[in-house]
Amino acid sequence: MSASGKIEGVVTRFAPSPTGYLHIGGARTALFNWLFARHHGGKYLLRIEDTDKVRSTKEAIDAILDGLDWLGISGDGEPYFQSQFEKRHAEVAHQLIDMGAAYRCYMTQDELAAAREKAQAERKPFRINSPWRERSDWPEGQPYVIRIKAPQDGETVIDDLVQGRVTVANAEIDDFILLRSDGTPTYMLAVVVDDFDMGVTHVIRGDDHLNNAFRQLAIIKAMGWPVPTYAHVPLIHGFDGAKLSKRHGALGVDAYRDELGILPEALFNYLLRLGWGHGDDEIISRDQAIEWFDVDHVGKSPSRFDLKKLENLNGHYLREADDTRLAMLISRKFGLAYEELPLLVRAMPELKARAHNLNELAEGAEFLFAKRPLPLDEKAADLLTGEARTHLALAHDALAAAPKWEHDTLDAAVRDVAEQSGLKLGKLAQPLRAALTGKTTSPGIFDVLVLLGKDESLARIADHMLEPTK
Repeated sequence: MSASGKIEGVVTRFAPSPTGYLHIGGARTALFNWLFARHHGGKYLLRIEDTDKVRSTKEAIDAILDGLDWLGISGDGEPYFQSQFEKRHAEVAHQLIDMGAAYRCYMTQDELAAAREKAQAERKPFRINSPWRERSDWPEGQPYVIRIKAPQDGETVIDDLVQGRVTVANAEIDDFILLRSDGTPTYMLAVVVDDFDMGVTHVIRGDDHLNNAFRQLAIIKAMGWPVPTYAHVPLIHGFDGAKLSKRHGALGVDAYRDELGILPEALFNYLLRLGWGHGDDEIISRDQAIEWFDVDHVGKSPSRFDLKKLENLNGHYLREADDTRLAMLISRKFGLAYEELPLLVRAMPELKARAHNLNELAEGAEFLFAKRPLPLDEKAADLLTGEARTHLALAHDALAAAPKWEHDTLDAAVRDVAEQSGLKLGKLAQPLRAALTGKTTSPGIFDVLVLLGKDESLARIADHMLEPTK
């Protein structure tokens, strides 16, 4: 460690299996690895663990890469595809045999099943006790697997940066398989070999992998390789403390973007705060996250995912976002032509003040591009009764006579009508809002009038007046 507290030569990795979307837990794991590497000036690598050829798909790989890119946490350099290095994995398995640290096991499925049934009958945990562990009289032409010679005495200890010191009796670690009978490597072997070959110094992952770490250490120590520093992060639970599921909002990262309308900076910030904190700070920029992040402040208890909190945080980032950027993001929903964007940009300060996500932002902007006659939602239709439509006629006349079509002038004209007619301002403003936007909620009514312009505004009001102006 340098005098500045930075650890030199840090290499982290994110290693998803491309059998589905990039889920929220995987995205947080990637974020923590990215931040740790950035904080220490190291490297953050991406490894696609695609050895499951049946379940791994190109669509899933593309979704993972796209999601990481959207969050701004793509790997340094090209992704490492695990399936391309199966020969290397097999080479290490055979090297372990030559070193006396692994062996060929010719136990049949029937023998394994009988051993498993015996353990169940004796109410003991099933542990492989292969008769081939110390043999070398291998039969030719028969299928076999390669198993590690796991240590049978003593303990294995991991000083985990999150979990603290964790100890497991070696008697609990069985002789697990390194190489299957078809010559393909198991997850346990491939992960260890890849981490070594990629120079990974810190393994930051979910605590559901903690038990795997003890098995992987058996390979690492047998090969005499440096032991990485481990940090096993508690999993994310739902808001009710139950295992995270779709009903809690456990969606793919692409769904937060495309379906829920979340900004990448908001999801970045929210994932950061799921299990990690910096005092009472809630709004944390990317630069601050890099400066402040350390594994020491990752909690030992599962964090709770709350979609409402994410949407509230997203509302903050919407209000801070550039208006042109937001207009471009929601313009696709309307199929707007380029020349129509300026109106959306001008409306954005008012629109984004009330929205929590891009969907609400787009919904709030619909009135700008609606065609006449304007459709009314149920509440607006209920509001525009006979009396309210009579009030529209009064407002129409006053607005048509306004000397300037600007906020303060329009405000004064409508207030004068209300005062002269003995009406509260809302009795005029609410019917105006319904007639102009088709809804009972919108940006400020005078901002709406200015955005729509004089001709369009007066035409929309006239469409819902009870009687014509005189």
